[in-house]
Amino acid sequence: MSMDELVVAARDRVRLHVGGCGSGTDVVMLSGGPGCVQYLEQERLVPVGVRAWFPEPRGVGRSGGGGHTMAQAVEDLESIRVTLGIDEWIVLGHSWGCDLAVRYALDHPTSVSRVIGIAGHGLHKDRTWSQQYQELKGTEPELAIPWEQAVWRALQDSFLEWIHEPQLFRNLADSPVPMKIIAAGNDIRPSWPLQQLAALVPAGTFEVVPDVPHDFWSVDCTNDRSRLVGRVWVRDDLRRGRWGVSFVR
Repeated sequence: MSMDELVVAARDRVRLHVGGCGSGTDVVMLSGGPGCVQYLEQERLVPVGVRAWFPEPRGVGRSGGGGHTMAQAVEDLESIRVTLGIDEWIVLGHSWGCDLAVRYALDHPTSVSRVIGIAGHGLHKDRTWSQQYQELKGTEPELAIPWEQAVWRALQDSFLEWIHEPQLFRNLADSPVPMKIIAAGNDIRPSWPLQQLAALVPAGTFEVVPDVPHDFWSVDCTNDRSRLVGRVWVRDDLRRGRWGVSFVR
């Protein structure tokens, strides 16, 4: 299995890099940050029975453009989906990519068959959450992931505007898109916003995977507590309703 590399033109003609690997159910995998390169673009993260797509965000890495809004990020995903000829796909997002996946599902529910959100932030700007994160930040290994500050700032500002929209929670409560929200057991980030999100969405579920860090793909421990080889399995029986992710130990 090898990684295909494609270039997709967005509606404004900006060139977007997209990796593709595997065959089967279409799953688009969104990296976090915001503003990080597409760090999930690894063949070992693609299970049998899945055609995984790895878009590099606008203004980052191999994609053109610059700072942009969440609405533009969603429009870019739609441009990629249409160009690839995909009717609907599963959207799997990690960290901030989880928040973007939720926005995508709200804006284009007929394009998203379901959301799988892993170790997300949640739709808030809570001081107590930030305080706990800052207090524990030094205990978490820092990965050398390239990122673009201008993209980070633009998307952070756009995120704040979005979570202040009066209809946001009404739209979540009315969303027909199934959403599985997963917290990493060893994440320093409080999981209560993820629990709230899963409880609000009609077809939402919440799960904690124990002994897994925030950057789940980066660890290969050999101790008795956890051995994570970094593979996300999106089971091939998704269309029959048994869907989700599990971590190979």
